[in-house]
Amino acid sequence: MIALHEGKLPVRDAQRLARDLRGLVRVTRATGGSESGLARDAVQEAVEALLLKAIVRGRTIPSPADLGVDPEPYLLGLGDVVGEVRRRALTQLAADDLAGAEASVRLMEHLYQTLMRFDTTRAIVPLKPKQDTARSLLERTRGEVVLARVHSRYRAVPAPEATEES
Repeated sequence: MIALHEGKLPVRDAQRLARDLRGLVRVTRATGGSESGLARDAVQEAVEALLLKAIVRGRTIPSPADLGVDPEPYLLGLGDVVGEVRRRALTQLAADDLAGAEASVRLMEHLYQTLMRFDTTRAIVPLKPKQDTARSLLERTRGEVVLARVHSRYRAVPAPEATEES
């Protein structure tokens, strides 16, 4: 999935790979195979990459059905993409794109609110740590964007002229 993160794997190939892995997860669970955890993690990574790709392209965030994946790896991938959006916001701040960073924070808020709609025990889906991390990343990023906004206002204020006192 690194190839998709780097823009080197076409989205269709990644979606096909995620569907194939979904099938592997189901087969290995049914047969008691030990590979299901690895395959599930790979599906989660594929979901994260596909969601990020949609975000970067300015498209609607695809649903689990759109991607052909089960809800569990979808939600876990959704939790992980919050960190990718934070990275995007920080890159935008570094490029003095305050409006872009603010839009990224709004997207992070939307993703976080979506994650918070789901309440399940960790035994079923280990979502709570993803929710907690998403909240922490959102709050830190929001604070950094606010500081950047204040700093940009400060830079815009002309310095007072010096007066000679004698």
